[in-house]
Amino acid sequence: MSDTEVERASQNDPANLIAPVPRISIQAFCESQDIAGVIESAASDRRMSKAHVKVHMGGIPAAIEAYRTAPTPNLIVIETFSDRATLIDQLESLAEFCDAGTKVMVVGHENDIALFRELTSRGVSDYVVAPIEVLSFISQVSHLYNGPSAELLGRTIAVVGAKGGVGASTIAHNVAWSISRLLEYQSVIVDLDLPFGTAGLDFNQDPPQGVADAVFSPERLDTAFVDRLLSKCSDTLSILAAPATVDRLYDLPEQAFDATLDILRSTTPCSILDVPHQWCGWTKRVLVAADEVVIVAAPDLANLRNTKTIIDSLRAARVNDHPPRVILNMVGVPRRPEISLSEFAKAIEIEPFGVVPFEPKLFGTAANNGQMLAEVEAGSKIVETLDDIGRTLMGRVAARRVKKTLLTPLLERFARKKAS
Repeated sequence: MSDTEVERASQNDPANLIAPVPRISIQAFCESQDIAGVIESAASDRRMSKAHVKVHMGGIPAAIEAYRTAPTPNLIVIETFSDRATLIDQLESLAEFCDAGTKVMVVGHENDIALFRELTSRGVSDYVVAPIEVLSFISQVSHLYNGPSAELLGRTIAVVGAKGGVGASTIAHNVAWSISRLLEYQSVIVDLDLPFGTAGLDFNQDPPQGVADAVFSPERLDTAFVDRLLSKCSDTLSILAAPATVDRLYDLPEQAFDATLDILRSTTPCSILDVPHQWCGWTKRVLVAADEVVIVAAPDLANLRNTKTIIDSLRAARVNDHPPRVILNMVGVPRRPEISLSEFAKAIEIEPFGVVPFEPKLFGTAANNGQMLAEVEAGSKIVETLDDIGRTLMGRVAARRVKKTLLTPLLERFARKKAS
Protein backbone atom coordinates (compact mmCIF):
# COMPACT_ATOMS: atom_id res chain seq x y z
CA MET A 1 0.00 0.00 0.00
CA SER A 2 1.40 3.42 -0.93
CA ASP A 3 1.88 6.26 1.57
CA THR A 4 -1.09 8.09 0.02
CA GLU A 5 -3.31 5.03 0.41
CA VAL A 6 -2.20 4.59 4.02
CA GLU A 7 -2.98 8.24 4.74
CA ARG A 8 -6.41 7.95 3.06
CA ALA A 9 -7.20 4.79 5.01
CA SER A 10 -6.17 6.50 8.23
CA GLN A 11 -8.43 9.46 7.52
CA ASN A 12 -11.37 7.13 6.85
CA ASP A 13 -10.80 5.08 10.00
CA PRO A 14 -13.79 5.74 12.31
CA ALA A 15 -11.42 5.74 15.30
CA ASN A 16 -9.71 8.86 13.94
CA LEU A 17 -13.04 10.69 13.65
CA ILE A 18 -13.69 10.58 17.40
CA ALA A 19 -12.92 13.89 19.07
CA PRO A 20 -10.96 13.68 22.34
CA VAL A 21 -13.09 13.67 25.47
CA PRO A 22 -12.56 16.90 27.43
CA ARG A 23 -11.19 17.21 30.95
CA ILE A 24 -14.22 15.79 32.81
CA SER A 25 -14.91 13.39 35.68
CA ILE A 26 -16.75 10.15 34.85
CA GLN A 27 -18.06 7.58 37.31
CA ALA A 28 -19.56 4.30 36.10
CA PHE A 29 -21.77 1.93 38.10
CA CYS A 30 -21.93 -1.44 36.38
CA GLU A 31 -23.82 -4.68 36.94
CA SER A 32 -21.63 -6.90 34.75
CA GLN A 33 -17.88 -7.40 34.50
CA ASP A 34 -18.12 -7.16 30.70
CA ILE A 35 -19.33 -3.55 30.71
CA ALA A 36 -16.97 -2.65 33.56
CA GLY A 37 -14.07 -4.06 31.53
CA VAL A 38 -15.06 -2.08 28.44
CA ILE A 39 -15.18 1.19 30.40
CA GLU A 40 -11.87 0.48 32.13
CA SER A 41 -10.28 -0.20 28.74
CA ALA A 42 -11.79 2.98 27.34
CA ALA A 43 -10.30 4.96 30.24
CA SER A 44 -6.79 4.05 29.07
CA ASP A 45 -7.42 5.14 25.47
CA ARG A 46 -5.61 8.25 24.26
CA ARG A 47 -8.91 10.00 23.53
CA MET A 48 -9.85 9.67 27.20
CA SER A 49 -6.48 10.77 28.58
CA LYS A 50 -7.86 14.03 30.01
CA ALA A 51 -10.89 12.43 31.66
CA HIS A 52 -10.81 11.18 35.24
CA VAL A 53 -12.64 7.82 35.25
CA LYS A 54 -13.74 5.59 38.14
CA VAL A 55 -15.59 2.28 37.70
CA HIS A 56 -17.77 0.80 40.45
CA MET A 57 -20.04 -2.22 40.63
CA GLY A 58 -23.61 -2.29 41.91
CA GLY A 59 -25.59 -0.41 39.25
CA ILE A 60 -28.10 2.32 40.12
CA PRO A 61 -28.58 1.31 43.79
CA ALA A 62 -24.84 1.74 44.38
CA ALA A 63 -24.91 5.13 42.62
CA ILE A 64 -27.82 6.35 44.77
CA GLU A 65 -26.03 5.31 47.93
CA ALA A 66 -22.74 6.90 46.81
CA TYR A 67 -24.25 10.28 45.99
CA ARG A 68 -26.20 10.65 49.22
CA THR A 69 -23.05 12.11 50.75
CA ALA A 70 -20.80 12.90 47.76
CA PRO A 71 -20.94 15.33 44.83
CA THR A 72 -21.88 13.97 41.43
CA PRO A 73 -19.33 14.01 38.57
CA ASN A 74 -19.76 15.53 35.14
CA LEU A 75 -20.98 12.19 33.75
CA ILE A 76 -22.58 9.19 35.46
CA VAL A 77 -22.69 5.95 33.46
CA ILE A 78 -25.26 3.43 34.69
CA GLU A 79 -25.59 -0.17 33.56
CA THR A 80 -28.95 -1.82 34.25
CA PHE A 81 -30.79 -5.09 33.67
CA SER A 82 -33.98 -3.75 35.28
CA ASP A 83 -37.37 -3.60 33.59
CA ARG A 84 -38.78 -0.25 32.48
CA ALA A 85 -40.85 0.52 35.59
CA THR A 86 -38.03 -0.33 37.99
CA LEU A 87 -35.52 1.62 35.93
CA ILE A 88 -37.71 4.74 35.91
CA ASP A 89 -38.21 4.54 39.68
CA GLN A 90 -34.48 4.12 40.28
CA LEU A 91 -33.58 7.03 37.99
CA GLU A 92 -36.07 9.27 39.77
CA SER A 93 -34.40 8.39 43.07
CA LEU A 94 -30.96 9.08 41.59
CA ALA A 95 -32.14 12.43 40.21
CA GLU A 96 -32.74 13.66 43.78
CA PHE A 97 -28.99 13.58 44.41
CA CYS A 98 -27.69 14.76 41.00
CA ASP A 99 -26.19 18.23 40.82
CA ALA A 100 -27.04 20.65 38.05
CA GLY A 101 -24.92 20.02 34.96
CA THR A 102 -24.40 16.31 35.62
CA LYS A 103 -25.15 14.12 32.60
CA VAL A 104 -26.41 10.54 32.86
CA MET A 105 -25.76 7.78 30.31
CA VAL A 106 -27.70 4.53 30.71
CA VAL A 107 -26.29 1.27 29.33
CA GLY A 108 -29.26 -1.09 29.00
CA HIS A 109 -29.84 -4.58 27.71
CA GLU A 110 -33.17 -3.86 26.00
CA ASN A 111 -33.31 -2.51 22.44
CA ASP A 112 -36.49 -0.47 22.85
CA ILE A 113 -36.96 2.85 21.05
CA ALA A 114 -39.94 3.70 23.29
CA LEU A 115 -37.74 3.29 26.36
CA PHE A 116 -35.06 5.46 24.76
CA ARG A 117 -37.58 8.24 24.14
CA GLU A 118 -38.99 8.03 27.65
CA LEU A 119 -35.55 8.19 29.25
CA THR A 120 -34.41 11.16 27.17
CA SER A 121 -37.67 12.97 27.94
CA ARG A 122 -36.83 12.54 31.64
CA GLY A 123 -33.40 14.14 31.26
CA VAL A 124 -31.19 11.11 30.56
CA SER A 125 -28.46 12.27 28.17
CA ASP A 126 -28.05 8.98 26.29
CA TYR A 127 -29.25 5.39 26.22
CA VAL A 128 -26.82 2.80 24.85
CA VAL A 129 -27.74 -0.82 24.15
CA ALA A 130 -25.29 -3.47 25.36
CA PRO A 131 -23.04 -5.09 24.36
CA ILE A 132 -20.77 -2.14 23.66
CA GLU A 133 -17.22 -1.87 22.36
CA VAL A 134 -14.47 0.39 23.59
CA LEU A 135 -14.49 2.78 20.63
CA SER A 136 -18.28 2.98 20.50
CA PHE A 137 -18.39 3.91 24.19
CA ILE A 138 -15.71 6.60 23.70
CA SER A 139 -17.63 7.88 20.68
CA GLN A 140 -20.85 8.19 22.70
CA VAL A 141 -19.11 10.10 25.50
CA SER A 142 -17.30 12.32 23.01
CA HIS A 143 -20.55 13.15 21.24
CA LEU A 144 -22.14 14.29 24.51
CA TYR A 145 -19.46 16.97 24.88
CA ASN A 146 -18.36 17.63 21.31
CA GLY A 147 -21.55 17.05 19.31
CA PRO A 148 -23.42 19.87 17.54
CA SER A 149 -26.03 20.05 20.32
CA ALA A 150 -23.51 19.85 23.18
CA GLU A 151 -23.49 22.73 25.64
CA LEU A 152 -20.29 24.52 26.53
CA LEU A 153 -18.60 22.47 29.21
CA GLY A 154 -16.66 24.98 31.24
CA ARG A 155 -17.49 27.54 33.90
CA THR A 156 -15.17 30.53 34.21
CA ILE A 157 -14.61 32.30 37.52
CA ALA A 158 -12.59 35.55 37.49
CA VAL A 159 -11.04 36.68 40.79
CA VAL A 160 -9.65 40.21 41.11
CA GLY A 161 -8.44 42.33 44.01
CA ALA A 162 -10.06 45.67 44.77
CA LYS A 163 -6.59 46.90 45.71
CA GLY A 164 -3.09 45.51 45.49
CA GLY A 165 -2.01 43.29 48.36
CA VAL A 166 -5.47 42.17 49.54
CA GLY A 167 -4.73 38.49 48.91
CA ALA A 168 -6.87 37.96 45.80
CA SER A 169 -4.43 35.44 44.32
CA THR A 170 -4.29 33.46 47.55
CA ILE A 171 -8.09 33.34 47.70
CA ALA A 172 -8.32 32.35 44.02
CA HIS A 173 -5.82 29.52 44.36
CA ASN A 174 -7.36 28.12 47.54
CA VAL A 175 -10.91 28.30 46.20
CA ALA A 176 -9.73 26.45 43.08
CA TRP A 177 -8.14 23.84 45.34
CA SER A 178 -11.45 23.45 47.19
CA ILE A 179 -13.46 23.09 43.96
CA SER A 180 -11.11 20.45 42.58
CA ARG A 181 -10.70 18.58 45.88
CA LEU A 182 -14.22 18.61 47.32
CA LEU A 183 -16.36 18.67 44.18
CA GLU A 184 -13.88 16.66 42.09
CA TYR A 185 -14.18 19.08 39.18
CA GLN A 186 -11.28 19.05 36.78
CA SER A 187 -10.05 22.63 37.25
CA VAL A 188 -7.41 24.96 35.85
CA ILE A 189 -5.98 28.08 37.48
CA VAL A 190 -5.00 30.66 34.85
CA ASP A 191 -2.47 33.14 36.24
CA LEU A 192 -3.02 36.32 34.21
CA ASP A 193 -0.48 38.41 36.14
CA LEU A 194 2.29 37.79 33.62
CA PRO A 195 5.13 39.77 35.28
CA PHE A 196 4.38 39.01 38.95
CA GLY A 197 2.09 35.96 39.10
CA THR A 198 2.32 33.68 42.13
CA ALA A 199 0.47 30.50 41.08
CA GLY A 200 3.76 28.66 40.59
CA LEU A 201 5.04 29.74 44.00
CA ASP A 202 1.79 28.86 45.79
CA PHE A 203 1.92 25.33 44.41
CA ASN A 204 5.71 24.97 44.78
CA GLN A 205 6.22 24.58 41.04
CA ASP A 206 8.41 26.25 38.44
CA PRO A 207 6.78 25.40 35.09
CA PRO A 208 9.01 26.12 32.09
CA GLN A 209 6.03 27.34 30.07
CA GLY A 210 2.55 28.67 30.63
CA VAL A 211 0.01 31.28 29.69
CA ALA A 212 2.55 33.65 28.07
CA ASP A 213 3.41 30.97 25.50
CA ALA A 214 -0.25 30.88 24.51
CA VAL A 215 -0.57 34.66 24.34
CA PHE A 216 2.56 35.20 22.24
CA SER A 217 2.06 32.20 19.91
CA PRO A 218 -1.51 32.68 18.66
CA GLU A 219 -0.74 30.83 15.44
CA ARG A 220 -0.06 27.62 17.42
CA LEU A 221 -3.14 27.78 19.61
CA ASP A 222 -5.28 24.67 19.72
CA THR A 223 -6.48 22.26 22.39
CA ALA A 224 -3.35 20.11 22.25
CA PHE A 225 -1.02 23.11 22.55
CA VAL A 226 -2.85 24.56 25.57
CA ASP A 227 -2.90 21.13 27.19
CA ARG A 228 0.90 20.90 26.89
CA LEU A 229 1.26 24.25 28.67
CA LEU A 230 -0.61 23.06 31.77
CA SER A 231 1.31 22.08 34.89
CA LYS A 232 -0.42 19.37 36.92
CA CYS A 233 -0.86 19.95 40.68
CA SER A 234 -3.14 16.98 41.41
CA ASP A 235 -5.44 14.54 39.62
CA THR A 236 -8.08 17.27 39.37
CA LEU A 237 -6.14 20.56 39.35
CA SER A 238 -3.68 22.12 36.90
CA ILE A 239 -2.19 25.60 36.52
CA LEU A 240 -1.49 27.71 33.49
CA ALA A 241 1.32 29.63 35.09
CA ALA A 242 2.63 33.13 34.45
CA PRO A 243 6.31 33.64 33.53
CA ALA A 244 6.73 36.02 36.52
CA THR A 245 9.59 37.90 34.87
CA VAL A 246 10.06 41.48 33.68
CA ASP A 247 12.34 40.58 30.78
CA ARG A 248 9.77 42.07 28.41
CA LEU A 249 6.87 44.52 28.49
CA TYR A 250 3.38 43.06 28.58
CA ASP A 251 1.39 45.63 26.63
CA LEU A 252 -1.36 43.25 25.61
CA PRO A 253 -4.22 43.87 23.17
CA GLU A 254 -7.81 43.68 24.40
CA GLN A 255 -8.39 40.22 22.88
CA ALA A 256 -5.08 38.78 24.12
CA PHE A 257 -6.58 35.93 26.17
CA ASP A 258 -9.77 35.28 24.18
CA ALA A 259 -8.59 32.23 22.25
CA THR A 260 -6.92 30.58 25.24
CA LEU A 261 -9.95 31.02 27.48
CA ASP A 262 -12.29 29.78 24.74
CA ILE A 263 -10.26 26.58 24.49
CA LEU A 264 -10.32 26.08 28.25
CA ARG A 265 -14.07 26.73 28.37
CA SER A 266 -14.65 23.99 25.82
CA THR A 267 -12.39 21.42 27.51
CA THR A 268 -12.33 22.11 31.27
CA PRO A 269 -15.28 22.11 33.72
CA CYS A 270 -13.86 24.91 35.85
CA SER A 271 -11.36 27.66 35.02
CA ILE A 272 -10.34 30.09 37.78
CA LEU A 273 -8.82 33.27 36.38
CA ASP A 274 -6.37 35.04 38.69
CA VAL A 275 -6.77 38.60 37.35
CA PRO A 276 -4.16 41.19 38.41
CA HIS A 277 -5.18 44.47 40.03
CA GLN A 278 -5.07 46.76 37.03
CA TRP A 279 -7.66 48.31 34.75
CA CYS A 280 -7.13 48.12 31.01
CA GLY A 281 -8.84 46.78 27.93
CA TRP A 282 -8.01 43.11 28.41
CA THR A 283 -8.69 42.95 32.16
CA LYS A 284 -12.13 44.51 31.73
CA ARG A 285 -12.86 42.16 28.82
CA VAL A 286 -11.89 39.10 30.90
CA LEU A 287 -14.07 40.23 33.81
CA VAL A 288 -17.07 41.03 31.63
CA ALA A 289 -16.87 37.66 29.85
CA ALA A 290 -16.56 35.50 32.99
CA ASP A 291 -19.47 33.44 34.30
CA GLU A 292 -18.74 34.64 37.84
CA VAL A 293 -16.72 37.62 39.05
CA VAL A 294 -15.27 37.65 42.56
CA ILE A 295 -13.85 40.85 44.04
CA VAL A 296 -11.54 40.40 47.02
CA ALA A 297 -11.29 43.42 49.30
CA ALA A 298 -10.02 44.45 52.74
CA PRO A 299 -12.30 46.47 55.07
CA ASP A 300 -10.79 49.94 54.54
CA LEU A 301 -11.80 53.07 52.67
CA ALA A 302 -9.66 52.61 49.54
CA ASN A 303 -10.92 49.05 49.10
CA LEU A 304 -14.49 50.20 49.63
CA ARG A 305 -14.19 52.88 46.98
CA ASN A 306 -12.50 50.56 44.47
CA THR A 307 -14.95 47.72 45.08
CA LYS A 308 -17.92 50.01 44.42
CA THR A 309 -16.23 51.42 41.30
CA ILE A 310 -15.60 47.94 39.86
CA ILE A 311 -19.11 46.74 40.74
CA ASP A 312 -20.73 49.76 39.07
CA SER A 313 -18.66 49.27 35.91
CA LEU A 314 -19.38 45.55 35.67
CA ARG A 315 -23.08 45.97 36.42
CA ALA A 316 -23.36 48.30 33.44
CA ALA A 317 -21.55 45.80 31.19
CA ARG A 318 -23.28 42.67 32.58
CA VAL A 319 -26.90 43.80 32.91
CA ASN A 320 -28.33 40.28 32.68
CA ASP A 321 -25.84 38.64 35.04
CA HIS A 322 -25.56 38.11 38.76
CA PRO A 323 -23.69 41.04 40.35
CA PRO A 324 -20.06 40.42 41.31
CA ARG A 325 -19.44 38.43 44.48
CA VAL A 326 -17.48 40.18 47.21
CA ILE A 327 -15.12 38.47 49.66
CA LEU A 328 -13.76 40.48 52.56
CA ASN A 329 -10.26 39.27 53.37
CA MET A 330 -7.86 40.00 56.25
CA VAL A 331 -10.67 41.08 58.55
CA GLY A 332 -9.65 41.80 62.15
CA VAL A 333 -6.05 43.02 61.80
CA PRO A 334 -4.95 44.02 65.34
CA ARG A 335 -4.89 47.78 66.06
CA ARG A 336 -6.10 48.64 62.54
CA PRO A 337 -9.29 50.72 62.26
CA GLU A 338 -11.71 48.94 59.92
CA ILE A 339 -15.00 49.62 58.21
CA SER A 340 -17.62 47.31 59.72
CA LEU A 341 -19.10 44.57 57.57
CA SER A 342 -22.57 46.10 57.72
CA GLU A 343 -21.30 49.53 56.63
CA PHE A 344 -19.22 47.97 53.84
CA ALA A 345 -22.23 46.01 52.58
CA LYS A 346 -24.50 49.06 52.74
CA ALA A 347 -22.07 51.19 50.75
CA ILE A 348 -21.59 48.68 47.91
CA GLU A 349 -25.25 47.57 48.02
CA ILE A 350 -24.16 43.92 48.03
CA GLU A 351 -24.02 41.55 50.96
CA PRO A 352 -20.53 39.94 51.02
CA PHE A 353 -20.84 36.20 50.70
CA GLY A 354 -17.46 35.41 52.22
CA VAL A 355 -15.48 36.74 55.19
CA VAL A 356 -11.90 35.59 55.77
CA PRO A 357 -10.35 36.70 59.08
CA PHE A 358 -6.76 37.83 59.50
CA GLU A 359 -4.67 34.75 60.32
CA PRO A 360 -1.01 35.54 59.52
CA LYS A 361 0.49 32.31 60.85
CA LEU A 362 -1.72 30.04 58.71
CA PHE A 363 -1.38 32.12 55.54
CA GLY A 364 2.33 32.75 56.05
CA THR A 365 3.14 29.08 56.61
CA ALA A 366 1.19 28.06 53.51
CA ALA A 367 2.85 30.73 51.35
CA ASN A 368 6.39 29.93 52.50
CA ASN A 369 5.89 26.16 52.03
CA GLY A 370 4.17 26.39 48.66
CA GLN A 371 1.06 24.74 50.10
CA MET A 372 -2.67 25.35 50.19
CA LEU A 373 -4.33 26.29 53.46
CA ALA A 374 -6.11 22.93 53.63
CA GLU A 375 -2.75 21.17 53.45
CA VAL A 376 -1.44 23.16 56.43
CA GLU A 377 -4.54 23.07 58.64
CA ALA A 378 -7.36 21.00 57.16
CA GLY A 379 -9.79 21.67 60.03
CA SER A 380 -9.44 25.45 59.97
CA LYS A 381 -12.62 27.56 59.93
CA ILE A 382 -11.04 29.57 57.11
CA VAL A 383 -10.73 26.40 55.01
CA GLU A 384 -14.41 25.65 55.70
CA THR A 385 -15.30 29.17 54.55
CA LEU A 386 -13.31 28.77 51.32
CA ASP A 387 -14.92 25.37 50.75
CA ASP A 388 -18.35 26.98 51.07
CA ILE A 389 -17.31 29.72 48.64
CA GLY A 390 -16.20 27.10 46.10
CA ARG A 391 -19.48 25.22 46.39
CA THR A 392 -21.47 28.42 45.95
CA LEU A 393 -19.53 29.53 42.89
CA MET A 394 -20.17 26.16 41.25
CA GLY A 395 -23.86 26.27 42.12
CA ARG A 396 -23.71 23.45 44.66
CA VAL A 397 -25.27 25.34 47.59
CA ALA A 398 -27.21 28.54 48.13
CA ALA A 399 -25.06 31.52 48.99
CA ARG A 400 -24.89 32.15 52.73
CA ARG A 401 -25.54 35.63 54.05
CA VAL A 402 -22.52 36.88 55.94
CA LYS A 403 -24.61 38.17 58.85
CA LYS A 404 -25.70 34.60 59.57
CA THR A 405 -22.21 33.14 59.86
CA LEU A 406 -20.73 32.27 63.23
CA LEU A 407 -17.68 34.47 62.70
CA THR A 408 -19.50 37.69 61.88
CA PRO A 409 -20.72 38.68 65.38
CA LEU A 410 -17.25 38.09 66.79
CA LEU A 411 -15.58 40.09 64.04
CA GLU A 412 -18.06 42.95 64.38
CA ARG A 413 -17.55 43.04 68.17
CA PHE A 414 -13.76 43.00 67.69
CA ALA A 415 -13.97 45.85 65.17
CA ARG A 416 -16.09 47.96 67.55
CA LYS A 417 -13.61 47.44 70.40
CA LYS A 418 -10.73 48.61 68.24
CA ALA A 419 -12.63 51.66 67.03
CA SER A 420 -13.56 52.77 70.57
